[in-house]
Amino acid sequence: MTTEQNKAIVTRVNKEFIEGGNMNTFHEIFAPNFINYTAPAGTPNGPDGVLYFFNHLLKPAFPDLKVVIHDQIAEGDKVTTRKSFHATHKGEFFGVAPTNKQVVMEVIDIIELHNGKYISHWGY
Repeated sequence: MTTEQNKAIVTRVNKEFIEGGNMNTFHEIFAPNFINYTAPAGTPNGPDGVLYFFNHLLKPAFPDLKVVIHDQIAEGDKVTTRKSFHATHKGEFFGVAPTNKQVVMEVIDIIELHNGKYISHWGY
């Protein structure tokens, strides 16, 4: 895959799965041996952990989540994305009660891909 193709795949995951909740995109792109090296404490670091985080923690707390991609840099099979999540805090998130306020979360992700599939993730 080219770096541009890899960036397009990462953009798809952000818009279709993270923002839109499209499970088909998740199943198409996440490899069974995917590892999240920065999974939240107490959650699995494989594909099931990603599903748990988004379906049970992030989306219930921020149901109107929108992803804004600011920058993407790709080299080889890695894509780094600087993005922000924009949402209304409607549910508990890591022990913080809902505030009903608009929030912006700044995120930097590094994704490693192989043959168009996510195989590794590091996030800050």
